[in-house]
Amino acid sequence: MTKTYDVAVVGATGAVGEVMLSILAERQFPVGKVYALASARSVGKKVRFGEQELIVEDLADFDFSKAQIGLFSAGASISEKFAPKAAEKGCVVIDNTSRYRYEDDIPLVVPEVNPAAIAEYKNRGIIANPNCSTIQMLVALKPIHDAVGIERINVATYQAVSGTGKEAIDELDMQTQALFDGKPVVSEVYPKQIAFNALPHIDVFLDNGYTKEEMKMVWETQKIMGDETILVNPTAVRIPVKYGHSEALHLELKAPLDAQAARTLLAAAPGVSIMDDRCDGGYPTAATDSDGTDPVYIGRIRQDISHPRGLNLWVVSDNLRKGAALNSVQIAECLIQDYLA
Repeated sequence: MTKTYDVAVVGATGAVGEVMLSILAERQFPVGKVYALASARSVGKKVRFGEQELIVEDLADFDFSKAQIGLFSAGASISEKFAPKAAEKGCVVIDNTSRYRYEDDIPLVVPEVNPAAIAEYKNRGIIANPNCSTIQMLVALKPIHDAVGIERINVATYQAVSGTGKEAIDELDMQTQALFDGKPVVSEVYPKQIAFNALPHIDVFLDNGYTKEEMKMVWETQKIMGDETILVNPTAVRIPVKYGHSEALHLELKAPLDAQAARTLLAAAPGVSIMDDRCDGGYPTAATDSDGTDPVYIGRIRQDISHPRGLNLWVVSDNLRKGAALNSVQIAECLIQDYLA
């Protein structure tokens, strides 16, 4: 008989929480009981888990000794308060917020990149899920780094509004409709109009002129790869796409790697799907390819004509799936296979 695990999903009514529940069912994770948890204002609501409907319970009153695994995606302040409480009760927390990513004794994990780090969950009972833009980038870069090494990553991200939350999706819809109707555009979630626009601003600005979203890619890349010498130069841009982040990567490698060799490496990598035909439409896009799917799609693989060891890639993935919920569930799968069995 297959061993089962009781799972608590914290933030079950949010955009990522809903996808976590969906992916647990799709991948037939061996769940015993699933607890859908949220704040008091959501108590009594129903959320979908496969063919079932779960009644949302109050996070504040939940006894985490009833669950072996907690999937958290309700904001950093919620994780700060409740993740340690869950861990104390023996519930291993996989946290999708930024709260614990940069603490040295908490593992930051992308299963295709550094699965061995999961063992460090024993330090505090918490595993951190990386930022969405970092996850898809490192799935793409791991085989290249293993083969020849990476000195420097220049990356520009083009990120979907769902990364901000449901309210941002609603704002994009409302602004788009207002523009079609010739009415004034109201911006509340973002500082400027997002419809038919691109905002080079995600998260707060830091003293060095970069935003926190950009610096997350620097810090997390070095921690996950286990190599503080990798240089990362990011620009993070919000665009009017609902689901799916896109990234233009310009790599400076430690040794030359031609485009065909890179294509062969990437085609064999776990979690990757190559779409690299040099013709009209022979490349992945967020709306037509990644939305609602699991792979990290890679296209536009080519030599950098300005650098002797340069390589360029275009990387697209669903930010709510691989960029958040799927990565969390994959961590849980590794956890039960190798540590909680």
